[in-house]
Amino acid sequence: MKILASAVFLGFVISVSANAQADGEATYNQACMACHMTGAAGAPIRGNTEHWEPRVEKGMDTLYDHAINGFQAMPPKGGQLGLSDEEVKAAVDYLLEPVL
Repeated sequence: MKILASAVFLGFVISVSANAQADGEATYNQACMACHMTGAAGAPIRGNTEHWEPRVEKGMDTLYDHAINGFQAMPPKGGQLGLSDEEVKAAVDYLLEPVL
């Protein structure tokens, strides 16, 4: 588990620097907060390690893919189709900051 967490964290650090130009917090506030602050429709809550741990174990590429293309009840790009992939990735990075 520790090796996996380190590998995932390394991937997170790399992705954060790659998405540094996009404002993850602003995108989160615009497109993600309504569900990821309340847990609506089963959305994992920002800062809740228990919610995020099994998702993080699937890897950042999977998390980005789900955020960009949609997954279960979550629409693509949180329903904000005008967002760039980089903006969505930055929002994912912001969502994960408190748990990694």
